[in-house]
Amino acid sequence: MNERSLAQSRSLAGRVTEAEWRTRVELAAAYRLVALYRWDDLVYTHITARLPDSDHHFLINPYGMMFEEITASSLVKIDLNGNKIDDSPWPVNPAGFTIHSAIHAAREDAGCVLHTHTINGVAVSAQKGGLLPLSQHSIFPLASLGYHDYEGVALRDDEKPRLVADLGDRMALMLRNHGLLTVGRTVADAFQTMYFLETACAIQLRAQAGGARLHDALIAIDPRIIATAQQQARAATNAQGSALMWTALLRKLDRIDAGFRD
Repeated sequence: MNERSLAQSRSLAGRVTEAEWRTRVELAAAYRLVALYRWDDLVYTHITARLPDSDHHFLINPYGMMFEEITASSLVKIDLNGNKIDDSPWPVNPAGFTIHSAIHAAREDAGCVLHTHTINGVAVSAQKGGLLPLSQHSIFPLASLGYHDYEGVALRDDEKPRLVADLGDRMALMLRNHGLLTVGRTVADAFQTMYFLETACAIQLRAQAGGARLHDALIAIDPRIIATAQQQARAATNAQGSALMWTALLRKLDRIDAGFRD
């Protein structure tokens, strides 16, 4: 699809329920923010959101569209099998929804699933020790982090039970040799968890760059501090959680380009 076709895509504002439109705008914002923070990998990663008025319908990116191009109306509505519900001319990434459908089906609290292939995330996922307790940023994902071994490009349904088991009830998953994944009740929750996980990976790599090793020259955070990370987060945000930063990020996007709302 060419640039002119993108620009002429029909707006769904007023043609879908208010709840669906709100979810579309939130998810489109997440795609734009992933591009803004350079967490995208050409067109090959994905974020999904469950529609609030349906347990079986989800939104995903139009496969082949750059993340900075995605709008609320261009998102594709699909079912748990990855079948398109709407008449979007865009295809869906089959590997993308293999991962996401497994989590959405298993977790009622998975309103949003965000997956990345960042350089920092993949580099740390390839380390046997995984994410290390080296920074304040790391304590939040470490409080709820699982690991899943690499099984190739995620195309096979038989991987789903292992993926779900490795995630469990946690909010973040490190996919070995592959990347990062976060789960949230809201798009904002999943994005904030990814921000801390991605930043913790970047800090870890810089701390290791001088050849230092944990318990040698690097200082590890006490596990007792990590155990209280969620309480600390609530106190630090005045119990507002991800909403505190999300409204600010939406204002930032509006200043840059409010086209995600189309």
